[in-house]
Amino acid sequence: MKSERMSRGLLAIVVLAATCISAAFSGDDEAVERRIVEHLDAGEFPAAHALAQQLGPNMRDIAMLRMARAQRNSGANLGWANTVNGMAGNGFGSGLGAVPQLFAGQANGFAGQSPDFGTPAPLAGGASAADFTSLMDLIKKTTGTPKPGWVDDGGVGTVEQFPAGVFVDAAGELRRTTFVDQGSRNSRNLMRATSGNRDVRNYSELRKVSLPRLERELRLRRLLGQPADDIMRNLAGLTRIKYLLVYPDSQDIVIAGPASEWLPDSEGRLVGAHDQRPTLQLDDLIVLLRNACVQEGAFGCSIEPREENLAQLQSFLANSSGSLKPGQRDAWVEKLRSLAGTQDIRIFGIDPRTRVAHLIVEADYRMKLVGMGLEDGTLGVKSYLASLELDKNGKLPPMDVLRWWFTLNLDSIKVSSEHDVFELQGKTVKVLSENQLLSEQGKRQATGKSEENNAQFAASFTAHYDAMARKYPVYADLQNVFDMAAVAALIHSQDLQSQANWQFSYLLNGESCPVALGPAPTVVDSIVNHRVIGGTQVVAGVSGGVSVNARKAVDSAKMKVDTYDVLKAERNGNLPRNLHENAWWWD
Repeated sequence: MKSERMSRGLLAIVVLAATCISAAFSGDDEAVERRIVEHLDAGEFPAAHALAQQLGPNMRDIAMLRMARAQRNSGANLGWANTVNGMAGNGFGSGLGAVPQLFAGQANGFAGQSPDFGTPAPLAGGASAADFTSLMDLIKKTTGTPKPGWVDDGGVGTVEQFPAGVFVDAAGELRRTTFVDQGSRNSRNLMRATSGNRDVRNYSELRKVSLPRLERELRLRRLLGQPADDIMRNLAGLTRIKYLLVYPDSQDIVIAGPASEWLPDSEGRLVGAHDQRPTLQLDDLIVLLRNACVQEGAFGCSIEPREENLAQLQSFLANSSGSLKPGQRDAWVEKLRSLAGTQDIRIFGIDPRTRVAHLIVEADYRMKLVGMGLEDGTLGVKSYLASLELDKNGKLPPMDVLRWWFTLNLDSIKVSSEHDVFELQGKTVKVLSENQLLSEQGKRQATGKSEENNAQFAASFTAHYDAMARKYPVYADLQNVFDMAAVAALIHSQDLQSQANWQFSYLLNGESCPVALGPAPTVVDSIVNHRVIGGTQVVAGVSGGVSVNARKAVDSAKMKVDTYDVLKAERNGNLPRNLHENAWWWD
């Protein structure tokens, strides 16, 4: 207890000193500016930062930019990046736009001074020549030995000398954030975060990820010339979104759900070790946030057969009807597939080169393979062809083109009484169907109807979606995308970004915050299959796609108010204001 009181006393002295400085120099801007220059020349960055907050927005940014230059020249690489990052706030231009000036030494100076930063004077006082060894030894002695020990002895507790002071990491209360020197570049080891966080790869029933905090970390890493790390790309291992939470007091918007360690599956998809569900992907979230703002949450794909191919197929079936001889079936089926040819892929609402675009095409195509009996379903999901039977007159259904497509399904959203917690309920993915008539010219004519067997396949796929997602992770991956689309639409439609004072302007900037891109899918082989029923060949072809209108789905969903305050309890558990400023995920 004694050591704890002494360590708190040291911290209190630092805070009190900064407060006194801020109060003592609250006069006109020129006086404040002079004091800032004096502090920077002395390497007293905390004092300079406190004074800069008294200036107007424009002059404050100039002061902060000058401080960043001084920090950079003194070797405080992370310090200058944090300073510039802080200038940006929710706006992209001021912070990152200052980086070229920071290195070039060009910026508007204070009133009456040269616009050029100039070369900072040699650091005086405690910034360059101070010996921190005695102070660090004192801190170690008075605070005691933390568990499992100081870093020098193989533990995690540290007392480190920084250019402008001493950084104390209280092991047991804060997990260490490690800075690894890579020449002129620093990187953060975020495997262990702060405020009671466990290892990010441990299973968690409810992990929370702050979107504004994550954006700040991403922006900071860009300032340092570093890409997003593996934890960020996998959104701290989240495998589902259960809640969307808003914290206006701490200016946070948080997504929460189960999370665990992630490993590649047999298809190379990263899935959670606990439930084998794919992890949510940062790039997908960015794409869907942008889509919600620009396209009102509308996106999707269509896989459509070509008219000339359908016409040839129709003609071939008419001419070969009844003339098939034993032993000719294999060649006949191969001819069918050849005439069906390729289908065209159209992607709308999102960049076709993104992972989201690739995923929705893959999920749609594989769903059609199941429907045509070319890929196994699960118990309760029978293929369309397997369900066909002769009618009471001994006839088969006509040669139609079947349409199946995925869509976002939001029947209801549970919401807290204060509308600061939203829970996505039920299945968010649904399969719809339609029969389209086929003319001799290969033109498809929409009917707006779905015959019984066609509708049954779509309904069974929806009803057993969870089982299909367990068997084929691509469908769980698609559900993650739909969940993120719903969350992005909720943020936009409920204006939650204003409540949290967060405009995600960095994430919206495609040039500064790019996502991974691959080749855009344009064509795919047609899915055509056949079955012999009553001695007659039945042929079926399929088209369709993915159609999402997240904003419309959110606006039409029923908002069910939680009258038992269960959501409120989830929201108030481990509040973000209790976290270290660099923590962007926690359990």
